[in-house]
Amino acid sequence: MSLFTWLRPNAPLLEASLRQRLSQLPKPAPLGVCTLREQRWVVLDLETSGLNTNRDQVLSIGAVAIEDGAIDFAQQFERTLRRPEHKTNASVLIHGLGPSALAAGCDPAEALLDLLEFIGDSPVLAFHAPFDQRMLARSLKESLGYRLQHPFIDIAELAPLLNPDTVLREASLDDWLACFGLQVDERHHASADAQATAELALILFSQARRQKLDSPLQLEQRLRVMRRRKAHHYGL
Repeated sequence: MSLFTWLRPNAPLLEASLRQRLSQLPKPAPLGVCTLREQRWVVLDLETSGLNTNRDQVLSIGAVAIEDGAIDFAQQFERTLRRPEHKTNASVLIHGLGPSALAAGCDPAEALLDLLEFIGDSPVLAFHAPFDQRMLARSLKESLGYRLQHPFIDIAELAPLLNPDTVLREASLDDWLACFGLQVDERHHASADAQATAELALILFSQARRQKLDSPLQLEQRLRVMRRRKAHHYGL
């Protein structure tokens, strides 16, 4: 046995039906030059057991699609993952997912494959997207042996880019929702947070169009410029 084989984690053993569904998934599309309205987006939110992307687990997933410039309420996704081994910690006070809810959840591989089918080839939006992207990527690799390649756009990055004169102390999702007068009845629930993020995204897309940024690729290019300027400013 080679050292490479010994170091490489074992691929998960999947039922034939799951392997077939995996093989039929569309290839993620790169960000393109279609208009923001023409692009189908999937807005994602994860509830996790903590904030350690190397150790903590995805507990529940909420997602909603934006299509034709509006939230499509017929395209919503929600799953709680079965995590019987998860020990109750302080995070349950935030997301409310106790042992009974996690024990009754869906098989993680099945739930994650359902999510991939829901996303299709669409780009993903999330608030603090790098965290959700890393957590989801690790879960997909461990449960399905799948390598996440979908492009993500961070709403927490996009909001200050389009609103440079708005100064918020913490710039959390709640702060930006309040800034635009959006009322949210429920928070720290994956589906509700995905819905709130989608409402915020639609406002930001409207601002982007007014600023002559009307394609997914243009948004990503402008975000890259902002990142380079920040890195230069902080000497990174």
